Amino acid sequence: MRRAVLDSYAVLAFLFKERGCEKVLDLFEKAAQTDQILFIATPNWAEVRYMVERKVGAERWIEVRHKLLGLPLEVVPADQALAELAGGIKASGKMSLADCFAAALAQHKKADLYTGDPEFKAVEKTVKVFWL
Repeated sequence: MRRAVLDSYAVLAFLFKERGCEKVLDLFEKAAQTDQILFIATPNWAEVRYMVERKVGAERWIEVRHKLLGLPLEVVPADQALAELAGGIKASGKMSLADCFAAALAQHKKADLYTGDPEFKAVEKTVKVFWL
């Protein structure tokens, strides 16, 4: 299994059983079976939190957070190197800054990126995008 980065879109699809949730579930299962870790950048983690809180409330976030942290998922801090990669992507495209961090993390980790967000069409030449 290749390394994989999840955009907030993928995690939210998984949590709320939206389009593509089966692919994300399968990815988590394969990662667990092969002792691999999936990655999410901290800005995307922040997006997951605020979207969960908006949809189901702050109290529910505590349960969801516990569930997510029990999965083979690493929240990767946005250090200077990652920020510079994301800034370069942002300078040359029309993507949200959080999406630029997901793309930058995929580049940095030489990983596939899982999303359903059409903004990522802008980076398909430099990042392998798996569409949900």
